[in-house]
Amino acid sequence: MPIDRRALIGGAATLATLAVTASAAAQDAVTQWPPREHFNLWPRQPPNSPRRLPTPNDEMSGQPPRRELHLRGVAAPVVGVYRPARPDGRALLSLPGGGYRYLSVENEGINVARTFNPLGVTVFVLAYRLPGEGWLEPQDVPLQDAQRAMRLIRTRAADFAIDPATLGVIGFSAGGLLAASLATAFADPVYERIDTADDRSARPAYAGLIYPVITGDRMRVGTLGAARFDTDRRVTRDTPPIFIAHALDDPVVPAAQPMAMLAACQAARVAVEAHFFQEGGHGFGPAYLPPDLSGALWPQSFDLFVKRTLASRTTG
Repeated sequence: MPIDRRALIGGAATLATLAVTASAAAQDAVTQWPPREHFNLWPRQPPNSPRRLPTPNDEMSGQPPRRELHLRGVAAPVVGVYRPARPDGRALLSLPGGGYRYLSVENEGINVARTFNPLGVTVFVLAYRLPGEGWLEPQDVPLQDAQRAMRLIRTRAADFAIDPATLGVIGFSAGGLLAASLATAFADPVYERIDTADDRSARPAYAGLIYPVITGDRMRVGTLGAARFDTDRRVTRDTPPIFIAHALDDPVVPAAQPMAMLAACQAARVAVEAHFFQEGGHGFGPAYLPPDLSGALWPQSFDLFVKRTLASRTTG
């Protein structure tokens, strides 16, 4: 059935308006984090803990209409759970960006839930540890948290009313590097088994990479430039389908980064869909692009990509 572009534009405007309106309502207040429903990743101190843990330092940052919550000093990684009114069984783990210096948890986490909950998707937002905050072997801590989150969500799938086979990941900027790492290094043994949850697979069913960093050397933290964090070089036939959205005028992450991932997926014959927009800049999240820009449609395009990807698994 042909896609009605006018309907898509209208839907994009509606979802963007809902997300921005909801966000604007909290501009003068501190956004609640974690949400009422959440769970911790680790039963005790996280792996690679130093003697002195970082001190949590959350703050509202920026000016209206882009005033939002940033997290720093994540000592106890947590997953926020956002349930849709009418769940369709799909699930999405959101990984906020922030250059591995902070977590843009509102723009690239809470707003993700505001955007995708109306589409039936249960959204999990991960507040992961930042490698530059004193952790031992700092390059491993974001991936440790992302792997553990995937495994715990799948273990508790019945509690969340989701199909564990539909669990995908979406990451933004530095969170895009983490999502790409999870898609290519989901089986890397980066921490010792804690419990039976760690017997579950951490492989996402699909990965959305939104204005993503692709190579670890851009982060300049610890040994993130090691080959295993150059995610385009880790793509194999086991890599899940990849969705990319990026603005060509991005002043932070060059388009060559996601283009390298696109080329790697094509070379490995991994299903990939890429959208490169003329305008959009960096950090637009799911709700901060004007509806007259084509990039504002990326959430709808991603939703269609996910549905098609999951349908192909059941019919292929």
